[in-house]
Amino acid sequence: MTLATGIGSLPGTDPAEALRIVVGELPDLPHLPELPGRGPEASMTGRALAIVAELGADLQPAGWRLTGTGPGHDQRRARSLLAQDLDTLEEGLQGYTGHLKVQVAGPWTLAATVERPRGDKVLADHGARRELAQALAEGVRDHLADVRRRVPGAGPLLLQVDEPALGAVLAAQVPTASGFGRHRAVDRPELSEHLAWVFAAAAESGAEPWAHSCAPGTPLDLLRGAGARGLSVDLDVLAPADHDALGATLEAGDGVALGIVASVDPDTATDDGALTDRVLGWLDLLGLDPDAVGQRLLITPSCGLAGASPAWVRRALTLARDVSSRLP
Repeated sequence: MTLATGIGSLPGTDPAEALRIVVGELPDLPHLPELPGRGPEASMTGRALAIVAELGADLQPAGWRLTGTGPGHDQRRARSLLAQDLDTLEEGLQGYTGHLKVQVAGPWTLAATVERPRGDKVLADHGARRELAQALAEGVRDHLADVRRRVPGAGPLLLQVDEPALGAVLAAQVPTASGFGRHRAVDRPELSEHLAWVFAAAAESGAEPWAHSCAPGTPLDLLRGAGARGLSVDLDVLAPADHDALGATLEAGDGVALGIVASVDPDTATDDGALTDRVLGWLDLLGLDPDAVGQRLLITPSCGLAGASPAWVRRALTLARDVSSRLP
């Protein structure tokens, strides 16, 4: 049976209500909701900085910055929000057994969005980006252990590593602090090494590491080579070579999460039959038998659901579930 899940972010500020929606609409593979509407402490970067081990951070006018000392007020609030969300998850999934997914920003998206204590992005400093990646990997171990303690029946447990900035890092498209220049591209071996630390931390913690990006130009082959056991993408932004990489992923026995449901309220009506036909057409294009793919293919909304209306959130998750149920 094909399963459906969400990407992570939802609109609103109530974690209990968000979890009720997720569990109600995605009962076979729920995920820990992220609510960036609560502020930067609950954003993708803020959530990851709540997880990293032994590195202090705080908010500055330009965004998140490492402090070089202990955690600042904003990082402590980010950790408090994460703890609240995990409390909600524990209460809402009492007695639950089955698949569960949690998310964290990857090392290169963090390096491209977080500043060093003396300014400019962590991306500009080889040692700083190495330290941040290792701290993230260590924090992932602690985070997954906490999730397992709170929801002991969860399994398989998936860790989705969000890397929307990876393609920009590889292509030297991340702007410097001044905005007039671009950071130099990072070599693929270093990109792979830092990703591998995080993926290995997940695998060693008993979770299956997946990688997600809805940005064009993401090097899917690099993510798989670094240890990702699944790739989560939006169908509408794929380049021709990406389809080949995803087909190879499924043929190798790894997973693909395909974002096909619009992330915001569409102008025209959408039904699960048309979306199902689109997935079947995509599999036919790759020469893959839907019966053989099975649970290695997940159906999701496209990323960006945090900008949707509450009514469309429920509809989008329902559509993803209905499409998954129609597939062989």
